[in-house]
Amino acid sequence: MHNAPYGRKWLRFLLDLGADARLRRGMMKLFIGNKAYSSWSLRGWLACKLSGLPFEEVVVPLYDEAWEKRREGDEFAPSSGKVPILWDGDDIVVWDSLAIVEYLNEKSGGDTFWPADPAPRAMARSMAAEMHSSFAPLRREHSMNIRQIYDPVPPSEGVAQDIARIMELWAQARARYGGEGDFLFGDFGAADIMFAPVVTRFITYQLPVARFAEGYMRAIIAHPWMQEWIGGAQAEDWVIDRFESPPQTV
Repeated sequence: MHNAPYGRKWLRFLLDLGADARLRRGMMKLFIGNKAYSSWSLRGWLACKLSGLPFEEVVVPLYDEAWEKRREGDEFAPSSGKVPILWDGDDIVVWDSLAIVEYLNEKSGGDTFWPADPAPRAMARSMAAEMHSSFAPLRREHSMNIRQIYDPVPPSEGVAQDIARIMELWAQARARYGGEGDFLFGDFGAADIMFAPVVTRFITYQLPVARFAEGYMRAIIAHPWMQEWIGGAQAEDWVIDRFESPPQTV
């Protein structure tokens, strides 16, 4: 006969397993691409972290031999194979980083992602939307690569215009609403999530930025969640050659 304490330990272990399984079933699941390269995945992941809600992270290697087949799976069907994509249970799915931001803002109570006052909230939302829809030359010519820092090359005219506009946006946000905080609107929020991958691009390609922006960039990179993401990117084994080319001289 087994003694009672031994039996109780096994019972406790089995109960803990059941509780853990129930937690996983009720947990959101975020599918993301390679941390070294996927800027949109970084935005979706930071949104999940900011929400404070538990989530399971699933990293899907981009553009490997199994990529085309993998993206045809049921998990990716709603987004046509794009990442990030967030599943909340079996019937709620959200794709596109800005949609994920807004969904998690609602789900987490609506008081974490955007400034509380209407004026800065309107500006933060406008900046996030502009980042979402604009700056094509910067995206095209300077893809995210957290594992590299290249020698500086003068940016193209289009990229220089993008940088100037980003500096203008950052300066306005910091001057009007940054206050004593380190981020665009004081506390880390949705606008910072949208611009965080831009900060990594500025560092990777040593692009010219205004002096005031350097402090903001340091704050973004030093944020614990960014440090966690960067550590994950450094630990990845995957290499995608198309994202490993140094910038070309204009």
